[in-house]
Amino acid sequence: MSPEGLVTLSSRHGPKATMDRLEAEVMAKGMRVFARIDHAAGAVEVGLSLAPTEVLIFGNARAGTPLMQSAQTIGIDLPLRALVWQDASGATRLSYYDPAWLARRHEVGTGAADPVSKMSAATRTVVEAAIA
Repeated sequence: MSPEGLVTLSSRHGPKATMDRLEAEVMAKGMRVFARIDHAAGAVEVGLSLAPTEVLIFGNARAGTPLMQSAQTIGIDLPLRALVWQDASGATRLSYYDPAWLARRHEVGTGAADPVSKMSAATRTVVEAAIA
């Protein structure tokens, strides 16, 4: 069972290729990449193993600021994050929280409906391009 608001999709590519594709798509759409975190590499550093697991933190202040102006607490969930991971069967998955769900979670006002809609569409576009 997935956590509420979490979207998980299967990728046709391996974990590294999926993350590389996602990062390239995010930048091509004019969004900023704030960080790329390799949890598996971190595990190795402390003598543990972990299947490929990376997080990309990305966003655009033009899209996120109106949401924070409406409900500042959404700042805890912005910038957006996407998780690329390999499951126990070896399949590559990409998970992210739907921006529309985040907006509902933080009770973002209806005045920010257009930015929320655009953010959701942009996120879906880069994710779908990364996994295709």
